[in-house]
Amino acid sequence: MLHPLDLWVIVLYLVAVTAFGVWLRSPNPSLQDYFLASGQLPWWAISFSIVAAETSVLTIISTPGLAFSGDLGFLQLVFGYLVARILICLILLPAYFRQRLLTAYQLIQLRFGSRVKSAAGLIFLVGRSLAEGVRVYAVAIVLGVILDALPPGLDVRTRLHLGAPQLLGIIAVLTLIYTFAGGLRAVVWTDFAQICIYVAGALLSLGLIVHAVPGGWREVASVAASHGDKLRVFDFSFSWTRTYTFWSGLLGGTFLTMATHGTDQLMVQRLLAARNQRESAWALLSSWVVIFLQFGLFLFIGIALFALAQTHGLAAGAGAFGKYDRLYPQYVAQHLPVGIAGLVLAAILAASMSNLSAALNALSSSAIVDFYQPYLAPARSQRHYLWMSRLATVFFMLVLGLVAFASRHSHSVLESGLAIISYPFSGLLGVFLLATLTRRANEWGALTGLVTGIAVTLWLSHWGVAYTWFVVAGTLVTFAVGYAVSIASSQRAAQPSA
Repeated sequence: MLHPLDLWVIVLYLVAVTAFGVWLRSPNPSLQDYFLASGQLPWWAISFSIVAAETSVLTIISTPGLAFSGDLGFLQLVFGYLVARILICLILLPAYFRQRLLTAYQLIQLRFGSRVKSAAGLIFLVGRSLAEGVRVYAVAIVLGVILDALPPGLDVRTRLHLGAPQLLGIIAVLTLIYTFAGGLRAVVWTDFAQICIYVAGALLSLGLIVHAVPGGWREVASVAASHGDKLRVFDFSFSWTRTYTFWSGLLGGTFLTMATHGTDQLMVQRLLAARNQRESAWALLSSWVVIFLQFGLFLFIGIALFALAQTHGLAAGAGAFGKYDRLYPQYVAQHLPVGIAGLVLAAILAASMSNLSAALNALSSSAIVDFYQPYLAPARSQRHYLWMSRLATVFFMLVLGLVAFASRHSHSVLESGLAIISYPFSGLLGVFLLATLTRRANEWGALTGLVTGIAVTLWLSHWGVAYTWFVVAGTLVTFAVGYAVSIASSQRAAQPSA
């Protein structure tokens, strides 16, 4: 059970990170400052912020569960992440920095016009809201574990009538406060502080879990190898329905990351906050090293938990464990020493606050810059847009809460989040590639390709195709259909009338 000291560690952390974020606010912010920190953030801080946004609490609680129930095959996706980062630096970053844009979708407007930009921006708002709502639900899982580990005298459910939903609301409000006040500058620097905390907590947890297994790491490796080769990374077989193979990981990881990091305002916003294109590229490429090490760390935590479960006679479906997403936080709450348990749980909550703040800032920036400013309130003051941006932040916090409630029956929150984000971005990446790689693509071709690509992705999901193939198929269909329709419509327009 958790000790009162653990609770104090968690509470003090939440208060401290909120105060730190508010302290970082600019005294006289503009839209450029609020959404891009005036383009003056160092590349290494942006790199860590990319990692924090890419990681989220999903990685921390779901990745160990994947290794516990399977093997290390999830790492195959990460190799695609590297290929994608290289392609983004070569194809998309030059286009973004050529215009010094506020959002990724302004590039689409310059190339195809306002209708395609609005469609792309709307798809981002819906898709990112759904995916982030699933991540918010992951926080409720951690809070549920904390509540279950409280001793009777500290049970806030009975004494204060606070359950996981109410506590989640408190964390959301604290995150909203510093995001509301500080904008992207507060988001990035709190990201940097929080990633240091939760990585340190994960390293400490891995060491303690391995130490708890009789025989240490040698026994962990032996147990893992004797149960279906759980240390296997690569699977070179080809399958449309298996999620983690080398080919689905390499191709699926490449296309998915090109979409999320190259067309998603959540990531593009960070890249545009760098001082120049070169530093933006450094931030993106260096973030892969940290991501690779992070995924490896959390997967090995899952392997170590599996060995501990075998040596202590526990199983995933009974005893102290339970649902795979609860494995790691539940072990922390029930088995780590007093004080350390609170620190590690605070580190997990750190990841959730980091990702939530980033999502709120990205969603509000797209809503205001891509929709409110051009269509509803053009030519208003910077002060007006800034306050509307803050109101949009509050609105999207409510939206994410509703999605989180609807996600409470997910089997694996990590896979649910990745699958959901794959639907909209399967079409978006194709449109961005049409904009940057072709000169003959036009507005109608881009719109037709976008709708067709997303429709094909939705159709594939009903046939049991693994989500790792969604963005691959959707992007190729969007690009091919968009280019073909553009050529056909251009030729038809060029024909003389009878």
